[in-house]
Amino acid sequence: MVNHPVTTGVGALFYSQQTKRYLFLLRNGSKHNGHWGLVGGKLEAGETPIKALTREISEEIGEITYTKVIPLEHFTSDNHQFEYHTYLIVVENDFVPKLNHEHRGYAWTSIADHPKPLHPGVWRSFNFQSILDKIKTLENIL
Repeated sequence: MVNHPVTTGVGALFYSQQTKRYLFLLRNGSKHNGHWGLVGGKLEAGETPIKALTREISEEIGEITYTKVIPLEHFTSDNHQFEYHTYLIVVENDFVPKLNHEHRGYAWTSIADHPKPLHPGVWRSFNFQSILDKIKTLENIL
């Protein structure tokens, strides 16, 4: 049996404690252009998921001060060749992200009123009641 390398990615769903809203980014470019998603990307050689998360945040929206990083979901594909770690990143208030070339817009919204169409990975996550329940529970305790 051939052992295929695993591709690992990370994503950040930002949550504002003051407004109780979430940050969505409008994709720009060839892959999922025009879909709304999260900050995120693939791990580089030698990176941990948290290190990659910090790098992706800095690259895609600038240096952001956040108060908490909470694991939200760990997805593994059926063939076990792709895994994705999604984190809830808690900030005190909405901010204006400094978008890089990967995104052409942003929106702070509730989960219920998220922009559409969603990136397929985010859409999949939001269609699991357990993920929505976890987000709602976190909203209530933050």
